[in-house]
Amino acid sequence: MLFKKSIQTIVLGFALWLCLLFGAGQNPIMAANLTSSAVITDPKVLSDPQGFPKLESAVDQYLMSMPSGYYTIGNVEALKSLMADRQPLLVDVRSPSEYRSGHIPGATNIPLQQMARNLNKIPTDRPVVLYCSTGYRSAMGVMTLHLLNYDNVRGFPPSFAGWKAAGEAIVK
Repeated sequence: MLFKKSIQTIVLGFALWLCLLFGAGQNPIMAANLTSSAVITDPKVLSDPQGFPKLESAVDQYLMSMPSGYYTIGNVEALKSLMADRQPLLVDVRSPSEYRSGHIPGATNIPLQQMARNLNKIPTDRPVVLYCSTGYRSAMGVMTLHLLNYDNVRGFPPSFAGWKAAGEAIVK
């Protein structure tokens, strides 16, 4: 079990790295610095003896083996049910100004950029659900917390936009 958790943590780390790399693509200087590393461009490091990419193959196998809904709460009704039954900590990972403009009732604001500095606010003994505007930041937050050994964290991909579109209550 510990070995399986270690492999999952490593693969989630690679996935987070890929998200950050593609996000860095918006900044050409940062992207150039990341991709010019010898470790990243050395074919011996990235390929197995047959020439197949190691990292790509490992990530592909991991992603293909994930069940549908992995680490997610897929719809508003499922989130409402979880909120009624298990009292999760609902974390809005958007900026403070986005949070102030409207958020899901009961949500705590911990912006994604400040997540690591606020781990003391994130419990390990009850469910934690992250959401943002559209799902991108909350997915990064879920991966980050799983890398830090939180196995009670899930994302809410419908995010604030889905909650609002469903006509649910919003706190301003």
